[in-house]
Order: sequence, then C-alpha cells, then structure tokens
Amino acid sequence: MAEVDNLLTKKVADRYLKREILGEGTYGVVFKAIDTKSGQTVAIKKIRLGKQKEGVNFTALREIKLLKELKDPHVIELIDAFPHKGNLHLVFEFMETDLEAVIRDRNIFLSPADIKSYIQMTLKGLAFCHKKYVLHRDMKPNNLLIGPNGQLKLADFGLARLFGSPDRRFTHQVFARWYRAPELLFGAKQYGPGVDVWAAACIFAELLLRRPFLQGNSDIDQLGKIFAAFGTPKPSQWADMVYLPDYVEYQYVPGQPLKTLFPTATEDALDLLSKMFSYDPKARISAQQALEHRYFSSGPLPTEPALLPRPPPKRESANPRVSEFNPHDGPVVLSPPRKSRRVMPQREGFEANMRPEKMDDHGNAGERSEQVPMSLDFSVFGMRPPTRPTINRGELEKMKGRVFS
Repeated sequence: MAEVDNLLTKKVADRYLKREILGEGTYGVVFKAIDTKSGQTVAIKKIRLGKQKEGVNFTALREIKLLKELKDPHVIELIDAFPHKGNLHLVFEFMETDLEAVIRDRNIFLSPADIKSYIQMTLKGLAFCHKKYVLHRDMKPNNLLIGPNGQLKLADFGLARLFGSPDRRFTHQVFARWYRAPELLFGAKQYGPGVDVWAAACIFAELLLRRPFLQGNSDIDQLGKIFAAFGTPKPSQWADMVYLPDYVEYQYVPGQPLKTLFPTATEDALDLLSKMFSYDPKARISAQQALEHRYFSSGPLPTEPALLPRPPPKRESANPRVSEFNPHDGPVVLSPPRKSRRVMPQREGFEANMRPEKMDDHGNAGERSEQVPMSLDFSVFGMRPPTRPTINRGELEKMKGRVFS
C-alpha cells in the first residue's frame, strides 16, 4: 500500500514543471511552475515538514482546510496539495506581484481612484472571510497578491483561525507588529474581526503615504507610535482597555488631525480611516460596513482592476532547463538539490528594513532589531512631532515577567 501511495504522489509531483524560485520564507520556498496537464502557470509553496518525530505541520493543514472552504474572487485559490520527498506542496493560482511591490515602486503613480480600487478589493476579501467566521490575522501588503488581470486577492492563511465561539481564546502575538491592533498590543486573548480591520486601515494609510504608517520596534514603542498619531485613548473612547492583560497607563498626549497625517486624502477617505482606526474594537467599523461607506460611491469611482498600475512582470530565469516548456521533454525534478536554490539578495538601505519578518502562532517573532524611524514625518508639515507618550512606571513594576530599561 505504501508503494502505491508513493507512486501516486510521484505521479502528481511529476505533473508540475519547475520554473524559478519566487521567494523563500520561514516555512519553505515558493516557486513558479507549469501544470503539464493543463498548461496553466501555478505557484507552488513547498513546506518543510521536518523529521518524523516532529509530526505534521499544523499551520499548513489549517491553511489547506480553510482555503478549501474559502472560495471567492478576492481570496487566493488553492488548486492542489500533495506530499513529496518529505515535504508538503501547496499548489496555488499564479499571481504576478503583490501590493507591497506596487507601493514601493516609485515609477508607479497611484491616483485616488487606484487607491480606492486596491483598498476596496482588500475589504471585499476580508468581508468574505469574516462572513465565513475566519480571521486572517496576517494582513499586510505583501500578503495581498495581484494577478495578471489586476485582481487583488488575500493570501497566506497560515495564521488564520475560525472565530465566533464566545469562550475562544487566541494568542495576541499575530500580525506583523506595524499592522497589529492596540488591543493585541495590550495582550488581548479574546478578539474578533476588528483586528483585521485595523490592519486593513494601516494598509489604506500606507497606500496614501507610499510608506508604512506606524513603525514601532517593540510592542510598547508601537503603542507609542499609535498614540502619538491619534492621541492617548480616554476611557470614554475605549472603556475596556484597562481590563486587558498587558494594559499600562500612558501619559496623555493629544492626537494629530487626520488631514495633517494624510494631506492628500479626501474628506470621505479620512472619515473611513477614522472609523477603521477606532480604538474600541466594539465601535470599529466592520469590513462590510466599510464597503458600504460613501467613500466608495463618491467620485472618482474605483479604477477597474485590469487598468490598475502594476510593476512590470519579472523576467524568468535564464536557466536553459526551464527556458521553454515542452511536454515531450518530461518534467524537471520538483524538489531541486539545496545547492541549486537561488538565494534572494539582501537589499540595502532603508527598504531592507521595511518589514518585520513572519512570526509563528506561538509568538516567536523574527523581527529585525534595527531602530526604524517613525514614518510620520512631521517636518514636511512645518511642525514638530508630538511628545512621545511615557509609561506610568508604577504600573510597569506590577507586571510580571517583564524587564524594562
């Protein structure tokens, strides 16, 4: 029986012709491939399962299970999944680029209609997930993939979870820090779709500014960046915050006017942002309510996806083995030797430190330790940045297991 299973998995693996590596992450490598049966271009995520004693990669199994249920034009399609040579392979529809590449490309001009289209598609994907009681929990621009027709789709559901049970408790160490809602930064273990909406608001802000909005280098610093922008929350704004596990009192500072933070945004855009950035998760607008906001019905209307600006497609590898697909040549080995893998070059300068690295579900973050400046450049508005909020030291001393300098 085992031999039959091995033959079947080999047959499935041999169906895909490897083209080139698209990227490498914490859990494995993603590469472009051709389905020799249909001729379709696909992306294959190869997940390292580790040694036998380590058991199954539950993150991958959760992703497979959820994506089998999430069938929507704004969610990445999982085409196939199979084991091969001790690794698990997930076959996805191929997407040309991601929203992070669009935001970073200085040759691309994003009009108000373009920004409106990108955030509308993001919210459509989120609204569908939340309707199915799924939290994404890893919303950020490079997890929003863009296809050849300009369609934006939510991807990377490795941290996604079902919600809805009133007693369900989650880890608060989710999302890359710059997209983490304040309730998570205060250690909330019970939360809902509002955490995804806050992250979507950060992405909206990033589209407007063309740079990450709030770049903290620790949870405490991230809260400081948030409060410096929007003001320290008052009990009238968020009554439940004092009951959160890691709550500490910050010295009050007033917030900045949204028009100062986002000088190019329209009044409708600012109103939607204010509702998405609501401190109290119970008062925060839902993804579906955001889609019904007047921002999307007022002019200019969202750009059609096919007309959206995107970076030019990357050239494929010059490797003669993968230069042209010929079904009669037979497939190339799916899992190349380690020495043949192409290492992605490390970019220098500020953009090399733009994103924290991915973390696992247990909060083991591999984020960069470099000091990243706050993205709010108040000098361009002819004013000084607000005084950084300080923490009540007496409260800190009461917290267990914390060391503060």
